[in-house]
Amino acid sequence: MIAWEYLEATGELGEAEGAANELLDIIEAMIRTGERRRILIANTAIETYKRTRPRREVRNGQPEKVGAA
Repeated sequence: MIAWEYLEATGELGEAEGAANELLDIIEAMIRTGERRRILIANTAIETYKRTRPRREVRNGQPEKVGAA
């Protein structure tokens, strides 16, 4: 999957199971509307995923844990 590999390579993938579900939901919705162009689907999935994921601050090279004080 193009979107998965890109997000994994850039370190933006996040938790695997949640990311897989979110990406598949985005891709499935596009396919149901008739979209078949793989690059467009991948780019849209990447942008939508990045936009909807919570932004976490990076400190000392590690993402900040959600809910940490």
